Amino acid sequence: MNDHSTHQKVALITGANKGIGRATADQLATLGMTVLIGARNPQRGEEAATAIRAAGGDAHALTLDVTDQATIDQAASWIEQRFRHLDVLINNAGITGSGQISPQDATDQLPSTVNLDMVRTVFETNVFGVIALTNAMIPLLRRSPAPRIVNVSSGAGSLTIAADPNGPLTALPSSAAYSPSKTALNALTVQYANELRKEGILVNAADPGYVATDINAHNGFLTPAQGATTLVHLATLAADGPTAGFFNAQGPVPW
Repeated sequence: MNDHSTHQKVALITGANKGIGRATADQLATLGMTVLIGARNPQRGEEAATAIRAAGGDAHALTLDVTDQATIDQAASWIEQRFRHLDVLINNAGITGSGQISPQDATDQLPSTVNLDMVRTVFETNVFGVIALTNAMIPLLRRSPAPRIVNVSSGAGSLTIAADPNGPLTALPSSAAYSPSKTALNALTVQYANELRKEGILVNAADPGYVATDINAHNGFLTPAQGATTLVHLATLAADGPTAGFFNAQGPVPW
């Protein structure tokens, strides 16, 4: 266990070169954390890290593709050698499967006609990738005095909200890929939280809201900085904070 007085907090954020991930990195760096920018594209990751350093923060780029075990292993090894521990893991990287279009236009995910390869591809990043990366980072998180895991979910993953015929999602086409992947991520969040609760590792799911990013062709009405606030809150919970929960900026989100 590290001495709290000298312990430098280190946070790894996947998909952190743009959008909500980048905004989260900015905010955690402002709080004094060392932020590790996980990005599939090394150049974009380095550009983000350079910009954060230029603003006075401490940031490093890590080439990381959550569907590529070799990059996961390399990232874990680098963090082990450089810092010996990890305090915060934010599983932010995610794909819709439909490309950069408005959710209203994602009719290619209708359950009755969806291409199964799309479903597999989405789950590979949004679910299996989270398991692979989290499991690689748990040994490092166990060395932190206050380890936190944040899984970036979506209100679209809420079964309660989706099942409401008068709810906010009724205007969207049904989804057999993206929405179920986030529901699965929520379920995983609870299972990790239950396993790790006794070790003081708090694990929660975040709904950042409808944020304008590449993933929805910038149709969202929140800025990335606004969406990042929930992630940052869950990444910096006190020891008596919640675990196995699903939250947005207003509070708990129904499963």
